[in-house]
Amino acid sequence: MRSELISVPGDPARPDEDYASVGLPASGQGGSIVVLDGVTPPATDDGCLHSVPWFTARLGGALSELSVSRRDLTLPEVLGHAIARTADAHRATCDLSHPRTPQATVVLARWSEASVEYLVLSDSALLIESPAGAVIPVLDDRLSRVPHATLRSAAATDAILRNKEGGFFTAAADPSVAARAVTGSLPRSEVRALTALTDGATRWVEKFGEGDWPDLFTLVRKEGGRSLVDRVRALEQADTAGVHLGRSKPHDDATVVYAEL
Repeated sequence: MRSELISVPGDPARPDEDYASVGLPASGQGGSIVVLDGVTPPATDDGCLHSVPWFTARLGGALSELSVSRRDLTLPEVLGHAIARTADAHRATCDLSHPRTPQATVVLARWSEASVEYLVLSDSALLIESPAGAVIPVLDDRLSRVPHATLRSAAATDAILRNKEGGFFTAAADPSVAARAVTGSLPRSEVRALTALTDGATRWVEKFGEGDWPDLFTLVRKEGGRSLVDRVRALEQADTAGVHLGRSKPHDDATVVYAEL
C-alpha cells in the first residue's frame, strides 16, 4: 500500500480546521481513511468554549481509532459512536443544542481483504478508482441543492437548513445524523485506489471547472496532492473579480488523502 496526505490552511494566520488520517491495523490486511472539514462558525457566539480544531481533532481521533479497532461496527455505527464520544467530552460545559455547535463534514473509508466500505456526509468528496482506471465520485449533494438565497443568511441557514430535513447534515453533537450519510461498499477486487478531499481541494472541479473527477484523480496520482492544492491556490488568486468563487471564501483549508490499496 502507498499513501499520501497533505493539508494546507486557507489562511496561514489561522489554524487549519481540517483533519485527516490514514490508519493501518497491525495485521496489514486493511486500513482506513478519515477526512473532516471543520465548519467555520460566524463571529457570533456558538455556545461552545472549544475551537473547531479542538472538535475535529476529537472527532477525527475517535473515527481513526474506531474504524480500525472496531471492525464489528458498520461505518455509520463508527460515526455515531465517535460523535457521541466527542459530545460527551464537552457536554457539561457547552450548549450542544446550538445550531452552530462545532461540526464537520466527514469522509470515512475502510477496507479489508474482502471489501471497501465508504461513508460521506456533507460536501467533502471520496473518489474511488477501479483497476481499469474508471473513477466513481461518492458525493453528498444535499448542500448544493438548497436555495442559494437562503444560504446567504447564516440565521436562515441555521433555522431551516442546517441539520434539518430538506436541508443538509453535518457531524455535530447528534449521533443519529450518521444514518443520513451516503454509504456503500464494493468488493476489494474492484478498487485500486482512493482519494478523499475537502471542498477546499475540490474547488478545482466544482468551482473552477478545470477538469472532471477522473482528471482530478489522475492529477493527484501522477503529481500528488500538493500539486492539486497549488493549482487551486493559483486559480483563487487569479479570480480577483469573484467570477468563479462568488461569495465563497477567497481561500479555504484544503486537504487531500490518496491511498493505493
